[in-house]
Amino acid sequence: MEDYKKSFIEFMVDAQVLKFGEFTLKSGRKSPFFMNAGAYRTGSQLTKLGEYYARAIHDKYGLDFDVLFGPAYKGIPLAVSTVMAISRLYGRDIKYCANRKEIKDHGDKGILLGTRLRDGDRVMIIEDVTTSGASIDETVPILREQAEVDIVGLIVSLDRREVGPSGTIGALEEISRKYRFPAGSIVTMDEVVDYLYNRPVGGKVVIDDSIKKALDEYYAEYGVKEK
Repeated sequence: MEDYKKSFIEFMVDAQVLKFGEFTLKSGRKSPFFMNAGAYRTGSQLTKLGEYYARAIHDKYGLDFDVLFGPAYKGIPLAVSTVMAISRLYGRDIKYCANRKEIKDHGDKGILLGTRLRDGDRVMIIEDVTTSGASIDETVPILREQAEVDIVGLIVSLDRREVGPSGTIGALEEISRKYRFPAGSIVTMDEVVDYLYNRPVGGKVVIDDSIKKALDEYYAEYGVKEK
């Protein structure tokens, strides 16, 4: 595993963005882990987060795109911090764009923040995590209503490695097949578990034998089955 991935896993734990225990998800599922990107609250955290995203985008997709789009609301700081990191790390000046939840009818009118989309723009979508793909079902129509853009990919911070609504393949793979663009992540839960199992972070082991057992049982029911 690349060093920046290991660092990112520890960063999520230190920031209390990734927690292990017993949680009830929005879907009603009982999960042994929970990820909340809203827990990134400081300037230094967002600076680091943008750098992790920038490295993952560079490694997985390259930087041959024009606009980084972050869906409201959590995607807005992700997009801003990441384009800043791309500029700083790679000298590539990518524009950012985001949507409003409500269309503004005065001043800076419209549904978009940041750059205006134009026909032919190559757009990368950035999100925190995708469980069912419902957010992408909202985002893609917004983008395509603004201009004839080319969506070149989706990047999330954590691939939960759970089956999507079809119940047969992972949520990110479903998105990729449905919309015909690649979907990837900084790290996957497989990588997180492999790295953190019985490894102390900040002097504490976060995935001990009991948490590992709960994770194994959870993924036996909801996880992507290897072919």
